[in-house]
Amino acid sequence: MKLKGLGLFALGALFGLEGIKLLASKDAKKLYTHATAGVLRAKDAVLDQVSVLRENCSDIYAEAKQINEDRAAAESEKETEEEA
Repeated sequence: MKLKGLGLFALGALFGLEGIKLLASKDAKKLYTHATAGVLRAKDAVLDQVSVLRENCSDIYAEAKQINEDRAAAESEKETEEEA
């Protein structure tokens, strides 16, 4: 029973070492580099969209503020006309 457990441990350690070699290989590094480049491109695209969204929100806010100011001015004129 102990030999079986020891054998499984040795086999796991061997596979672990081979896995580390595989993860550190040139092909794996190339894959990591391409994946990282893809993530950076996606980040740039998201940041561009956020900038566009912020600009649109600023425009909407400014227009809404102007509408409220125009409405308040119209109500003030109406009140002064009614008082006269």
